[in-house]
Amino acid sequence: MTTPVPSPSAVKFGTDGWRGIIADDFTYANVRVAASAIAHYVLNDEDPTHGVCIAYDTRFGSKSFAKVVAEVLAKAGIPVSLATDITPTPALSYAVRERKAAGGVMITSSHNPAEWNGVKYKASYGGSGRPAIISRIESYLDQPLPAAASPAPITEVDFNPDYIAAIERFVDLDAIRASGYRFLIDTMYGAGRGVVKGIFDRAGIPCVAIRDEINPAFPGINPEPILPHIELSRQKVVAEHCDAGLITDGDADRIGAVDEHGNVVDAHKIFSIILYWLLTRKDWPGDVTRAFNTTKMLDRIAAKYGRTLHEHGIGFKYVCDLMLEREILIGGEESGGVGISRHLPERDGLLNSLLLANVMADEKKTLGQLVAALQEEFGEHQYGRVDMHITEELKQGAISRARAGLDTIAGFKVLRMETLDGIKFFLENPDCTGKKNAAETWLLLRASGTEPLLRVYCESCSTESVERILAAAQQFVLQGA
Repeated sequence: MTTPVPSPSAVKFGTDGWRGIIADDFTYANVRVAASAIAHYVLNDEDPTHGVCIAYDTRFGSKSFAKVVAEVLAKAGIPVSLATDITPTPALSYAVRERKAAGGVMITSSHNPAEWNGVKYKASYGGSGRPAIISRIESYLDQPLPAAASPAPITEVDFNPDYIAAIERFVDLDAIRASGYRFLIDTMYGAGRGVVKGIFDRAGIPCVAIRDEINPAFPGINPEPILPHIELSRQKVVAEHCDAGLITDGDADRIGAVDEHGNVVDAHKIFSIILYWLLTRKDWPGDVTRAFNTTKMLDRIAAKYGRTLHEHGIGFKYVCDLMLEREILIGGEESGGVGISRHLPERDGLLNSLLLANVMADEKKTLGQLVAALQEEFGEHQYGRVDMHITEELKQGAISRARAGLDTIAGFKVLRMETLDGIKFFLENPDCTGKKNAAETWLLLRASGTEPLLRVYCESCSTESVERILAAAQQFVLQGA
């Protein structure tokens, strides 16, 4: 007997799975479509006897959607380990690898607004499914799923303790406690709730937590660790006399931070701080990877310590691919996703929060002092991003005009153009002349493939240059209106 599935028209797997708006296209029927495709993949392309781990975040309906996925897989004869509690995405990935499961399913929509939810697929190695895996899952979307002669068991498991123990072992909690530093922890109502706070409390490390309760409405914010959503962190880190604020997104795989003065420390600087510490304190082997839209400070750090740096397309899937193919120390992307291969081929905002605290303890510097030291040694690197929600026609027109080439931007001469993932212009910037180790000035235009959105990125040697270039770029894009 086979069970027919609803039309899969609303279900499309992207880099890390499928997302939709709750009660619009993210419905029980469509979740069953996604789950059926995953079941097909596990039955045909993996060893189904190893079972699948399933977990969920704090979003509306996540627990019940996870149960639906579990029921579909179990009915198809695939044993399921189902989370007993809210679980961070990296904790699920860790469970998949350590339990040698065939794969994992995470019900989350990461940093998206409250009305969204999603289905992420995690492969047996403990990271996002590689493009070939996602393509295989999509190929099964319209196929009815045969029911097994008898359903497989669904076993309830708490995935969190083993994962928490693993990230505790990865850092020196004694050194963090001895440093005397005090930390603000902001989990943005997300799945990281209680993890870092619990670790610090048990270790006797001073800390204060905000937005640590369950609230699926994410009141007033999207659970994304960037401005304006971390304005409360900026205020509280000063009010609570903390030396750093550590912030994780909705499913806790991405990190954000603020320093002791309430200044935002962007993901590029977080990545750079952790890389520098790994190279100078740990000296572990391996190359470094970074996405096309991330800071070139990483190139300078890697070069100083003789490490090969791989630049790749935008998305953590490229980091994961490289980690599975060669020896990689660390890799990451612009949006706060940084992974260390000795831990997992996966982003982990919670581990990276602990690592930032560890770096501060070892270097005896506050977070703001760490940033200043890096800028002093490797040059001032300032970064900005603008998301332009425009019509598809305007978006495509801007990309077409940019691809044809430009002579100047914001009055700065274009030196060269690169097109690895989007269109990047390197500029001759007189404002950087005479500055110590001045950062290269570049502008990147990248069109979303799924919505009328154009992202504009810029890095330069000063915030003034970044603001000027981003303003000129937006004007360029809107010329086609």
